[in-house]
Amino acid sequence: MKKILVTGADGFIGSHLTEELVKKGHKVKAFVYYNSFNSWGWIDTLPEDILKEIEVFAGDIRDPNGVREAMKGIEEVFHLAALIAIPFSYHSPDAYVDTNIKGTLNVLQAARALETSRVLITSTSEVYGTAQYVPIDENHPYQGQSPYSATKIGADRLAESFYRSFNLPVTIIRPFNTYGPRQSARAVIPTIISQLLAGKETIELGSLTPTRDFNYVKDTANGFIKIAESEKTIGEEINIATESEISVGQLAEELIKQINPKAKIKCDEQRLRPENSEVNRLLGSNEKIKRLTGWEPHYSLEQGIALTIEFIRNNMDRYKTNIYNV
Repeated sequence: MKKILVTGADGFIGSHLTEELVKKGHKVKAFVYYNSFNSWGWIDTLPEDILKEIEVFAGDIRDPNGVREAMKGIEEVFHLAALIAIPFSYHSPDAYVDTNIKGTLNVLQAARALETSRVLITSTSEVYGTAQYVPIDENHPYQGQSPYSATKIGADRLAESFYRSFNLPVTIIRPFNTYGPRQSARAVIPTIISQLLAGKETIELGSLTPTRDFNYVKDTANGFIKIAESEKTIGEEINIATESEISVGQLAEELIKQINPKAKIKCDEQRLRPENSEVNRLLGSNEKIKRLTGWEPHYSLEQGIALTIEFIRNNMDRYKTNIYNV
């Protein structure tokens, strides 16, 4: 049993990771974003037997004092707190620098001062930009095709510098596109599913040609845990990927077939990324994570989609299908 802090525990992947860590018997502190509603995000929805085992710390990842306070007595920190929506980063890049770069620096500084045993920094496949070769391994060049991806590149390189400069036990975890229950309609899969379940006959999407490598969220959470359990992963950058791809258009057609075969797809101009910002192909290599940890994905895309449809069907009140969720 370890004392573990999860930043961004109130979010999509963070809540699943927090839940799985509790199930494994760890003592987990969930760092959630402070707000006057006292909302703990998705942590509020966890089963009572899980929730009672979690210590909740409300703070702001941009505040170094709060981060340091949260990390006192912690052996291992999973840093997931971030701003992640790409369209929002086009008009609010300052917020991404403050949250993604400065927030990561706060975690690294606190970990160094408190001599934290393991620091696991969450990256994103977006740091690679459009694939220059496939499958994309950890040696692939970085390309900042959005302010969001640029800040994640910056955060990753800060993390690397703390490993090389101060011997901080850092690992950079780089999941490819994750989907599943609790994901917002900011992402493409819940966008399509929620529009279809709302009975819309015209499904509004951006570009249909980009391909993505989709991980089911429980496989992603398991990847985080497997990486943390291995000493071989310290100082490494590691993809979590299925090593398979599907285009947005193909994905939409499959979901339409399953939910409402009468629906049609319409390209919505406001959902299109600027031409040089669109990442056209992501197909990740999982050779390294398999070699170092033995991780394997357990959910097929078909299984994961079915579970995601079921969740959204039961939580349609959380999805605003009449607007573009930036």
